[in-house]
Amino acid sequence: MAGIVADRFRGSSPRATEARRRARVRAARAEVDRSRWYASFRRRLLLTDAAAILFSVVVGYIVRWRGIVAGRPDDGLTWHDPVRAAAIAVCWFALLAYTKSRDVKVVGAGSTEYQRVFGATWRFFAALAIVAFVVREYSTRGYIAVAAPLGLLTLLVGRYAWRQWLHRRRDEGLCMSTVLAIGHRSHVEDLVADLNNRRDSGYRVVGACVPVAELADGPDVQGVPVLGDVFGAAEIAGTIGVDTVAVTGSGALTKDVVRRLGWELEPSGVDLMLTAALADVAGPRIAVTPAENAALVHVEAPRFTGGRYWLKALTDWFGAFLLAVALSPVLLVVAVAVKVTSRGPVLFSQQRVGRNGTLFPMYKFRSMRVGAEAEVDALADLNEAAGPLFKIRDDPRVTGVGQLLRRYSLDELPQLLNVLRGDMSLVGPRPPLPGEVSAYEQDVRRRLLVKPGMTGLWQTSGRSELSWEQSVRLDVYYVENWTLFGDLVILGRTAKAVLRGDGAF
Repeated sequence: MAGIVADRFRGSSPRATEARRRARVRAARAEVDRSRWYASFRRRLLLTDAAAILFSVVVGYIVRWRGIVAGRPDDGLTWHDPVRAAAIAVCWFALLAYTKSRDVKVVGAGSTEYQRVFGATWRFFAALAIVAFVVREYSTRGYIAVAAPLGLLTLLVGRYAWRQWLHRRRDEGLCMSTVLAIGHRSHVEDLVADLNNRRDSGYRVVGACVPVAELADGPDVQGVPVLGDVFGAAEIAGTIGVDTVAVTGSGALTKDVVRRLGWELEPSGVDLMLTAALADVAGPRIAVTPAENAALVHVEAPRFTGGRYWLKALTDWFGAFLLAVALSPVLLVVAVAVKVTSRGPVLFSQQRVGRNGTLFPMYKFRSMRVGAEAEVDALADLNEAAGPLFKIRDDPRVTGVGQLLRRYSLDELPQLLNVLRGDMSLVGPRPPLPGEVSAYEQDVRRRLLVKPGMTGLWQTSGRSELSWEQSVRLDVYYVENWTLFGDLVILGRTAKAVLRGDGAF
């Protein structure tokens, strides 16, 4: 009715108004139908998870059987063993479901999906080990020693493979969770800009409901059709079949209205999502405490000391040591190539700013001719980077071998020595030059609260193609929200970006 009244002010008849509304609903419904993907995708995850678990449990069973054959008949196989193996497989699979590791809200983006798979696996086998010890049932050791690590690896590889498939589909605009946005037009605009312009978000706003007073302001918001007012949102959501209703904030949406909206959406299975203006705050720092008349959202202040930083330092050192040993042939070949193709030293050392503003020499394979630093002023007009950075896509100072090294980030491998020395981390903010730091504003200086890294979010999100503002935002986000599991994900993404040579110059 409100839409009809608004159109009458513009001279439209009720019949024309209703026809336009139905056309907008049909268009939104078509977008929803095009995005029906989760049921089939979940079946694929189920089959892949089942195959990974079955494979690992069977291997564990075979290893145990071969151990008996090798000379431990006192712990021989009985008819209980296949039953035990089946029980382990079923419980493991069920725990993956219980922890919602295949939930539509976590698959396809971020590290939460991997964390839930990892957490379900280690908790299950830790409980199994404790029970086996208490009841003196040592026949499970083959499953704990073999099936657990093998199964975890195959589960994560399977999830990664399907995630890559999902990303390719989303690059084509498919396999997106559909959203009906509710709120003031300005808030809906922000949500549309944040979700619809980023395929990696996994969400697409297909319709909007705005307050009655704003219905006359136009038939769409940033290209998204306005389908009605906020009080008819539940009916509209059911009509077009969206996956989620997102409340973006509106004076018309009191807590009672939102509660009733949740009740009305419950029969249709549509999720209710409340957006909050908590920019760049990751999930681990957010906790919700229920109160009598409100939900209290706690945002934990970031901490830069403590046990998790000691654990990160140990992980960095052992990781750098293992990488240095594994990549030693590559290091040797690159060193020889640099030495025989251009005059000068193999390694290039440059002062960089580390944690809390301390200076340290950062090492790289030399990719430029000797004396390149003295030419910066002469090439200032060619600078393509924003802010205090200096970057040239076709830098004339770079040697022929240096271009190849830079494309695949091989010039940065000597920074493993910096990690072993404790100057850097494997993952962290980009290590800045002293001249860059002198131009930092106060909020940018937060990058210096942790050790700089060989790689980071800046490396996996565009590398040299990022603007200064994007680079700063990613670095500050990492500083305040990093997790050890997130570091592993970034290292995996870095390997992929380096192999493809994306965005480096």
